[in-house]
Amino acid sequence: MRRAGAASGQARSGLVLMHGRGSNSADILGLVPHLALPQVTAIAPDAPGGSWWPVSFLAPAAQIEPYLANAVAEVGKAIQALEADGLARNQIWLAGFSQGAVLALEAFARRGEGLAGAFAMSGALAGTGDAPGPADPALYGHRPKLFDYEGSRAGSKVWISVHARDPHIPVRRVEESVSVLQGLGAEVRHLVYPGAGHSVMQDDLVAMRGWLNA
Repeated sequence: MRRAGAASGQARSGLVLMHGRGSNSADILGLVPHLALPQVTAIAPDAPGGSWWPVSFLAPAAQIEPYLANAVAEVGKAIQALEADGLARNQIWLAGFSQGAVLALEAFARRGEGLAGAFAMSGALAGTGDAPGPADPALYGHRPKLFDYEGSRAGSKVWISVHARDPHIPVRRVEESVSVLQGLGAEVRHLVYPGAGHSVMQDDLVAMRGWLNA
């Protein structure tokens, strides 16, 4: 794991950042200077081989779950590292881009009780299992998923963004994720950027800066 931002013991907030497929911790930590928040410390784990899982997050659960469980465990280790620095869980946020955004949301939904919240830039929930039903064109030809999460996320905030024609993240799954996370009690804001794209946008950074600064 790599670190950036405020020194250990001097931070007001902590940020666990998850990189996308084919990237690394150093790359995602490059977001930290753009936030311009000197009282935030960030930590970023590295996925084995640069990928948290080898298939689409929309793939059947049997193909993604063993990798996803390991990835969520790595996020847990990063949270523990920030807690060891003296930060409380309600001072710690999860964030990620693309595959890392999926991981941020999934870790928040599975083990995020008490955390401040999560930022998902071009991401959505992977789900906990396969739901009945045929392949759905709105899910890029994949079948629906179950979203069986436990506990309350009341008091937490979640930001999710996606492009209207994102090649990897269907808007339908984003809409499902918003509904699921609201059902867990989180305050959720989501933004659909017009047109095609798959990237971190200025509005994402503004949202992160605002909530972390608050």
